[in-house]
Order: sequence, then C-alpha cells, then structure tokens
Amino acid sequence: MQPKRSWTGLVLAILVVFISLTPQLRSFYSMPSLLKIGVGEQLGIHLPLPPYLSNQLKVEVSTNPKDLLDLKTGTVSLNSFLQETTGLVATKPGEASIRLKLFGLIPVKNMDVDVVPRIELVPGGHAIGILLKAQGVTVVGFAPVIDENGKEHNPGRDGGLAIGDVIEKVNGIPVSTDEETARLIHLAGKKKKPVSLAIWRDNKQLTMQVNPVMCKDTKRFRIGAYIRDSAAGVGTLTFYDPKTKIYGALGHIIADGEVNRQIAQGEGKIVSASILGINQARRGQPGEKIGTFHQSDKGIIEGDIRKNTNYGIFGFLKTPLENEIYREPLPVAFAHQVKTGPAEVLTVVEGDKIERFSVEIVRINPHQTTNGKNLLINITDPRLLEVTGGIVQGMSGSPIIQDGYLVGAVTHVLVNEPTKGYGILAEWMLTETGILEQAQEAA
Repeated sequence: MQPKRSWTGLVLAILVVFISLTPQLRSFYSMPSLLKIGVGEQLGIHLPLPPYLSNQLKVEVSTNPKDLLDLKTGTVSLNSFLQETTGLVATKPGEASIRLKLFGLIPVKNMDVDVVPRIELVPGGHAIGILLKAQGVTVVGFAPVIDENGKEHNPGRDGGLAIGDVIEKVNGIPVSTDEETARLIHLAGKKKKPVSLAIWRDNKQLTMQVNPVMCKDTKRFRIGAYIRDSAAGVGTLTFYDPKTKIYGALGHIIADGEVNRQIAQGEGKIVSASILGINQARRGQPGEKIGTFHQSDKGIIEGDIRKNTNYGIFGFLKTPLENEIYREPLPVAFAHQVKTGPAEVLTVVEGDKIERFSVEIVRINPHQTTNGKNLLINITDPRLLEVTGGIVQGMSGSPIIQDGYLVGAVTHVLVNEPTKGYGILAEWMLTETGILEQAQEAA
C-alpha cells in the first residue's frame, strides 16, 4: 500500500512541474497576489488556464463582510467561479480571499481582493514653480579667505566641512538662511572664539569647530564656504483632490542638483508658472523647460509643501484647481488595472496651456519602489517630439492617463534615449496623501 501512495505522490509532483512550465501557467503564476479595486468597479479576475487544468481546479472563497461582491462563499469549481464573477461589480468596501487548489487538495494560487472606496482626482498637467527651503543651509563650495596681510586661509575646509554638508546650528542656534549663518559666524569671530557647527552628513549628525578669519575685502569674519538656503525650479502638478484640497506633484523627491543630495522636508510652496521656452533633449544631454513664476490669468495656483518624498511633493492648495481638458475628476487606477499600450500625458510646453500628448506604456513594474520607475514609457506624439525632443526636465509630474483612469506621472528620462523615460504609478503617490485612508474611514 505504501509504494502505491509514493508513486501517486510522485506522479502528482511531476504533473504539477510539467504544467507549471507552460506559457499559460507562467502567466497564471505571475498574476498579482493582491488586487485592489474601487467601489463601483468590476472585479475583473482573469485566469489564463488551459481547459484540461481549469477542470481540475477548485476555488475556496471567503469574504468580509459576508455579502461582499455577492459571491457565494465556500468551495466551487473554477468554471463556476469565473461565470459568477463575470461582470461582477464591487458595491461596498471589504476584503475577499480566493484560494485555488488542484484536485481540491494542492494549493496553487492565493489571491486577496481589497475593495476600497473609489478615489477620483482632478488631473494636473499645470506648470508650477517650486520653492523649497531646506532645513539648515547647504555647503555648495569653498573659496579662500584673504586676511588683512594678504594671506589665504581655508578655515571651513580645513576644519572638516565638505560640499553637501547641511549646517543646522551655529553655536547652538538653529539657522535657515545664509544671512543669519554669516552673522553668527561674524559674531563668533569678533569675540575671538571658534564657531561650533552642528551639521548633517550622510544621515549622520556631526559637530565641528572652525576658526573664522577676518576678510580683508568685506571686513567681516568668514569661514570660506559658499552656502545656499533654498531650492527653486519648474515642475508639473499631477493631481488635486477637491474634497481634501490635497495635491501631488513631481512623482520624485526634490534633490539638490549641485551636491546630489536629497533636500529634507522644510518650509516651501508651489505657485503658478509659465513656460517661456524649451531646451530640446538630445542623446546624452537632458533638455529642460524654461519658465517663470507668476499668477496665471486663468487661475492662481498657490499651495504649501508638507511632504518632500520619493513619491513626489505633497501639500494643500489655497484655491480649487480646474483642468480644461478633463473638467470632471478621474478615477485612480491601481497597479493591476494598468496595461501596456497607448496612453497620454498632460503637460505644458508653451505659456500656461495644458495639452495632451500620446505616449505608449512599454513595461509595467506593479510593485512599490522608491525610485519612481514603475512604468517605462515611450513618447510617440510627433508634436511633442518636435518641440521637446522627448522627455525634458520640468515634465516631472505630468499625469499619465489611460482608458479614462489616472494611472501615474512622468518622473525620469533615459538620458541616452530621451524619447523614453519612466513614470510612477498613481497608486503609490496616493499612499503619501492619506486620501485613501480618509475615504475608508468615512465609508
């Protein structure tokens, strides 16, 4: 009896390995284990299996609440399950657990369905000016200090300062501008005392002592370091939630280009911008939008910056936002709802007029990443290619729309192939806003 059972187990194991090598099974196993859908959307479960296998599969279904999706809980055949879920619409928030077993015994696939409130946002595309004041001041360079005898000194560099250091305190006093930093250094020098600098470097806090030197030209005590207290640039707004007044933009963190350092969260704001011209992208040379900050005649954009994260910048707008192309909010797509193929981006290439341009989504990485590279996109619109040469700086945050859904935002360009670039999924930008959590609590 024992040998017969062993042979049966071996045959089953070989069968499972064999069918797992077929293209249909590889596609089946690559399906996400978690599906998110909004209330009012179809469940849309598609299981690409050959008939000889689907006839051998059983499905165990459990839901919370019990009447979620109007599915019959318990064990049913796969064919019955697929017929039951065809065109099925989620009517309320909740969770469903779907377990597939071969011959009703061998687990082959587990899927969880999370039904959440449907999130609809006003798509952006608006050009914005971004002003972000970093915490502390950033060292961006050095220059010798010439004393009254004509001798050169490098007190900052010799004292241990490095480019990219963020000076947070001078003699124990927090600083946020270059003016107050210079004033405190001068006061220490007048008292003939070294200046104590509290700095951040590579996510570590350090303290160092530097001896200021009287500058012959300025008649002030200096340490020979160039510092900067803020960042500014042009970007694109991604979305706005009319219920909470929360916006999202850029799709990536604001970083200091001179020192290649991520700027910490601090005081900042966004304002309306107008695009004056485009430096075209070329192979090996990123292009950029050239813009000016202003108050648009068609509506003022002004908001604060509460978060500066790997998924973009976020805050609140003072006045409601409108989009002339999409006058009604669009639902946000979850990762499994995005597909390869045609899509469009909204952005400004002249003045403050939002335009739509065709693109193609070439590849999708549905998993959460910190580099804003969920989507590989290819610019296919002839006019956008003529004007910009591809993706340029300032397009970051341009919303990507597919089949009436907001699916993501442009984030990066491939420098050696500027017609291609990356985008972040809107689902991951949404995680930084708290909008979904608020909607779930309300539901």
